[in-house]
Amino acid sequence: MASTSTALPVRTKRKLENGKKKPKTPKDEFGEKLDVKPVIKPADEYDYDSSDEEDLRNTIGNIPIQWYDDEDHIGYDKFGEKIAKPAKKGEIETFLEKMEDPDYWRKVFDKQTGTDVKLTDEQIEKIHNIASGKYPTIGYNPYEPFLDIYSSRKEIHPIDNRPEPKARFIPSKDEMRMVSRMVHAIKMGWAKGPKNKKEEPKAYDLWASEDALDNVTKSQLSRMRVHMPAPKVALPTHAESYNPPEEYLFDDEERKKWEEAEKEDRVLNFMPSKYDALRKVPQYDKFITERFERCLDLYLAPRQRKMRIHADPTDLLPDLPNPNDLRPFPTTLAFYMRGHTGQVRAISVEPVHGELLASGGEDGTVRIWMMATGRCIKTFQMDGEVTSVAFSPVADRTLLAVAYEGKYVAILNTGCGDRLHVQQTETLLAETPTESQEDGAIVTWRKSKDKLVLKMPNEVRQVTWHAKGDYFASVAIDDIAKSVYVHQMSKAKSQCPFQKRKGHVQAVTFHPTQARLFVATKIHVREYDLARCVLVKKLITGCKHISSMATDANGENLFLGGLDRRFCWMDLQMGNKPWKKLKHHTAAVRSVAYHKKYPLLATVSDDGTAMVYYARIYSDFSKDNELYPVKRLRAHERTSNDLCMLHTTWHPTQPWLITAGADGTIALFTY
Repeated sequence: MASTSTALPVRTKRKLENGKKKPKTPKDEFGEKLDVKPVIKPADEYDYDSSDEEDLRNTIGNIPIQWYDDEDHIGYDKFGEKIAKPAKKGEIETFLEKMEDPDYWRKVFDKQTGTDVKLTDEQIEKIHNIASGKYPTIGYNPYEPFLDIYSSRKEIHPIDNRPEPKARFIPSKDEMRMVSRMVHAIKMGWAKGPKNKKEEPKAYDLWASEDALDNVTKSQLSRMRVHMPAPKVALPTHAESYNPPEEYLFDDEERKKWEEAEKEDRVLNFMPSKYDALRKVPQYDKFITERFERCLDLYLAPRQRKMRIHADPTDLLPDLPNPNDLRPFPTTLAFYMRGHTGQVRAISVEPVHGELLASGGEDGTVRIWMMATGRCIKTFQMDGEVTSVAFSPVADRTLLAVAYEGKYVAILNTGCGDRLHVQQTETLLAETPTESQEDGAIVTWRKSKDKLVLKMPNEVRQVTWHAKGDYFASVAIDDIAKSVYVHQMSKAKSQCPFQKRKGHVQAVTFHPTQARLFVATKIHVREYDLARCVLVKKLITGCKHISSMATDANGENLFLGGLDRRFCWMDLQMGNKPWKKLKHHTAAVRSVAYHKKYPLLATVSDDGTAMVYYARIYSDFSKDNELYPVKRLRAHERTSNDLCMLHTTWHPTQPWLITAGADGTIALFTY
């Protein structure tokens, strides 16, 4: 079907468009176009009415709709008629309406009318704007176009360059008249200034409650209660007058007593004098001294009262457990082992069964004792004073390391115990390759009868075994760089792990389970990894002079004793500082020992006592370790050089403590 409308040619359309008048662009006086922005008309406030009261069919007002829950109507219309409640829709009706009505999604339930209200497109757009964080008003532009009042063009000359008027430089005559009147009134006494209100001093009742004080804050009240005024200067008396009465002047006897008395015992710190006139009074010679003492009194005066807490001293003590609940621990001296003539400097117990005890003394002998009876069963004579003894930790070897004067360390076969173990030890000593050592070695190995002898470069202070029994370490007495040596018995070789001096080494011990070595100097303990040859940790002990060192069975805790009477417990899992520091001795702590089986710890000192502690170590990190002193033991006498207990050790299976004394005896304590 053909269209009835006729199409105009393209040229005719262009002529009609060109014939239309276009708006002229405004120009300035120079012929340039001006940038004029369109003027936006303000919105009429009557175009939109935000009041919704006219649209409401229910006229109950803004009251809770729940008040009509028990009624059969929902409110009243504008004629006062009841509005009946609509019938409630079932789930099926709601579902069918949802599926059939395409505008169901834009309906909301109105509580006041009880019906569904259909939202307009404008209302839905407002909801979308609010949900997306935009302005709810549709078409609102927060960035309105800026109307530039002033011209943006830069001019060479100012638009207005008129000179300032003369009236601005001439004083005002009206103000001059007002000032002259005020000056005249002041001269005549007519004008008076503002009256100063006299502030009455506020009096506070220190004993009143906080509620009774109206204008006083809590901070002011607390400050008033603890405030302590500065000491006041004593008022002058008649004796300080320049013309005092005669009875205040000193006679010759009183003047003599005043001069002979001490300054603290004098009643007056000056001698009264009498002058006829005030102009004859000389300058006071003690003026500067008294001013200084007054400033000192003010400086040292207390500023605040400190309330003293009245508490029972027993309440401040920690709650300690009953010692009977911490048993077993040694309490009784069983017997003495006598035989040494001189100091007993070192003792060591057989590490497996604890049947034998080895001791070394100042008399140059090493004695083997039976623990059950306290009888000496064997004696070895050394070539010098014995400084340290240590049993091998291997059960099937009867080896004993002995350090004695003359720069020697000997590895003995005690020959006591199981015959099979004695024969194995003899075979081990015989097969030690002492001939394979290098020429010019610093430490020389040689066999001598039933023992190995190591010639050391310096005097040896201590020997200690590794847990596997093949390695042992020695510490020199002198403060030198090469004071620590590690020896391997199976290859008859010795090496010095340190080439630089890190301090005066006092003691060393091996880690029980790892290839690590603890080296204790006077104030620090260093932990070295022997496999990687690196420093693992440096511990700050807090002791001034470490004398002994011991570890627990797992090597996670370190126990130190010092010559400054301190005992330190280092928990290696908690850091590099002591977990506990105790000072229960009155003299130097000589030795520390920790039991392998029981949570018992012991320290011995030159004060003649041995302190026994209950030291429980928990593997659970949520629990703190426990340390309680349970017993103080006494067994030895102090010598003339103030030495008493020199060494201590525990029995490996029983809670027995063995101590070595400077009086030549060995004491055994049992429970």
